[in-house]
Amino acid sequence: MKVPFLDYQAVNAPFFEAESVAFQRVMKSGYYILGKEVEAFEQEYAAFVGSRFCIGVGNGLDALILILEAYKALGIMEPGSEVIVPGNTYIASILAVSRAGLVPVPVEPTNDTMLLDPERIEAAITPKTRAIMPVHLYGQCADMTRIQPIAEKYGLKVIEDGAQSHGALHNGIQSGAWGNAAGHSFYPGKNLGAVGGDAGAVTTDEEELATVVRALRNYGSDRKYHNLYKGYNSRLDELQAALLRVKLPFLNQCNAARRAVADRYLSEIHNPDLTLPVVGSGNVPVWHIFAIRSRHRDELQKFLGDQGVGTVIHYPIPPHRQPAYKEWAGLSFPISERIHAEELSLPMSPVMTEEEITAVVTACNAWSPDR
Repeated sequence: MKVPFLDYQAVNAPFFEAESVAFQRVMKSGYYILGKEVEAFEQEYAAFVGSRFCIGVGNGLDALILILEAYKALGIMEPGSEVIVPGNTYIASILAVSRAGLVPVPVEPTNDTMLLDPERIEAAITPKTRAIMPVHLYGQCADMTRIQPIAEKYGLKVIEDGAQSHGALHNGIQSGAWGNAAGHSFYPGKNLGAVGGDAGAVTTDEEELATVVRALRNYGSDRKYHNLYKGYNSRLDELQAALLRVKLPFLNQCNAARRAVADRYLSEIHNPDLTLPVVGSGNVPVWHIFAIRSRHRDELQKFLGDQGVGTVIHYPIPPHRQPAYKEWAGLSFPISERIHAEELSLPMSPVMTEEEITAVVTACNAWSPDR
């Protein structure tokens, strides 16, 4: 049996009919930029997250950049201000800090959850630190219960990177509702994914921040042809908003289906040469990615591929080893480096069949590094 890592067509198939109706509604409206569909999605997604405001933007990277740029415009940050980020995150989190003219400061994750380690944050704080950016990697919230008090102690902003965690909970609170603001990605492969293009959003309870982000996403304009800021063109378009509105009411149901897949993996994969994900205290993950680890990752990936099981590495190169950040080449982050050398993502989606799950489990249990 062939088990794809992610079958985009199958994931979207249940929504085709309703999305066709939404598509026709937008096309017939004659209004394609910042109209009623975006406004409605912003209200609906804010209610889902539990935040006061949602601002639809072009993609998840822009969401983070716009938050940081807004804090600069408000005088809370300035060029050269430091933002603490996990050392093992997807590079977009770090790129956002750099693109906003700020300084990313990598901090190691914990070895078990692979999320930002609260125990290491205070040592990285300097007089220039202005924010902590926890990344809810793989669909599991960082330990916000411990991170928030650190931020409050030092007067820092908390900016959540919720690109992979739509609907994830930590101690009963949604991803995106913990910090001062959060960036969300609706890239097609996400738990709540756009169709045929990128999309993103910012959520926050801070009205002043929301107002500035709304202006910045639209050329820095607070009203037509009046530009308060040197802004961007990063607007969630009407069509993507309409399609996302179709899928949002089913997000919890789809996340529950992902949890059912993860439950089988966790209970049925018994290979001692594989390390399974660890769920952090108080967390209810949404399993955007089911990340296992092996010291023989490349051999494992080849074996699973030969068995028809598709896998992806998230991510093969740690940020401090990327050519884009050659200034970090001399730094050492052994936990991050180990994670990037060992991580392998198994197939995960809300439409996986029991037979597909069984095939993945069987292949994982059959593998041995001595084969």
